[in-house]
Amino acid sequence: MPATGGNLRRMERDLSEAATALRGSRSVLIVSHIDADGISAGAVASITADRLSIPRRTVFEKKITEDTISMVDSAEEDAVWICDLGSGYLSEFGRSGIIVTDHHVPDPRWRRDQTVLDSFTSIHHLNPHVYGMDGSYEVCGAGMTYLLSRAVDPSNTDLAFLAVVGAVGDFQDSGESRLVGLNRMILRDAEVNGDVLVEDDLRLFGRETRPLTQFLQFCNEPVIPGISDNPSGCTAFLDSLMVPLKENGRWRVWNDLSPDEKARVTDGLLELVEFNQRDRLLGEMYTLPKLPSGTGLRDAKEYATVLNSCGRYDDAETGLRICMGDTSALAVADRNRAEHRRHISTALAYVRDNHLMRERRFLQYFDAGSEIRETVVGIVAGMLLNTPECRHNLPIIAFVDAEDGTKVSARANRDLASRGLDLSEVMKTAAGLVGGFGGGHSVAAGATIPPESKEEFLDIVEDIVSSQVF
Repeated sequence: MPATGGNLRRMERDLSEAATALRGSRSVLIVSHIDADGISAGAVASITADRLSIPRRTVFEKKITEDTISMVDSAEEDAVWICDLGSGYLSEFGRSGIIVTDHHVPDPRWRRDQTVLDSFTSIHHLNPHVYGMDGSYEVCGAGMTYLLSRAVDPSNTDLAFLAVVGAVGDFQDSGESRLVGLNRMILRDAEVNGDVLVEDDLRLFGRETRPLTQFLQFCNEPVIPGISDNPSGCTAFLDSLMVPLKENGRWRVWNDLSPDEKARVTDGLLELVEFNQRDRLLGEMYTLPKLPSGTGLRDAKEYATVLNSCGRYDDAETGLRICMGDTSALAVADRNRAEHRRHISTALAYVRDNHLMRERRFLQYFDAGSEIRETVVGIVAGMLLNTPECRHNLPIIAFVDAEDGTKVSARANRDLASRGLDLSEVMKTAAGLVGGFGGGHSVAAGATIPPESKEEFLDIVEDIVSSQVF
């Protein structure tokens, strides 16, 4: 059901009611996810509470578990604000005073004003799916959290840039090479406030921090013949355009180039890719002009990666400090980012070198056991999906060992989603049938299942995928 005026009016009403409840709280526990979207959301919620002078406690969780539910239900605070988490577990909570700002597919067992079966309590559930929108690309968890913050106080528009970072961190700009839906409205708030500059540019990672050769060679979506994964080819290409790699002994980055140099490089790259791939190479990019160059925070994609590198290595608090303006946390974040890059590189090499990729008729998968961290396996799967090792027209399923079972990450390209694939439903249904649990978005989802059920799980996943798409 697409969003309508009535749906939007209902959302505004629900935001207003939640804002009133939050303003009336004497204390709040903020529970948020550990990725870039979750850390951004947690920061928006924390700043909002601080501005209301409400005592708050902020914690970060990888996922909702029985321990998380127990923590929420037993919390001494008046209110519990759950960000970028919670929608899939609404029926599990057993207390009043809960506010959920999330964008994942909601728990189908939950009805408005109900938590525990037959127990009707006060819960404010703010999720785009409730209002006829798609949470996988129209608005993220930080976006919904920001909308509530703005409803609390319209002057909180200075937090809109964090919602933009969260959306970019969740790749919500990838489908159309720009932010759409409610994200567009939030982006306008950030622009008006002077916190985000929208630019048409190459949609490659590292505009502020990667030397030019690396900036080009790591482009794999789309693959650029002679450039992608070809550092010598990148150097020769830039030399042919008379674009120096160094200036005053320092390696140049993309944003060091003059407008004329950028135009020459962009035109040259566009000539190398198929016409129907050009809109994936060129599109909107989001610069945070108030933040210093060279820190990894001035570009929204890089800012999101800084936050991810903190959260994925059990240091979401450092990401929170950065979002709240604590520049002294950058040194810690740099170490996290270096560790993040090393783990990603090692994980990709492990899958490739050990030939772990396997293919079925309707999916492809790999099992990394304990060799890849559960917090980065989804990133690895997504990156592999856009390399020659994988088929782009099949979803990819990744298994790794976790403390509470086997962690599953599923990724797919958006063209499959446009044909009917919904990985959130796939993961939720398949995991449930083998005694696990799962959920997420149409193109990115996950699950936790019993270790002994992998083959059965794959059989079920394949059946569902084939019925949805093929």
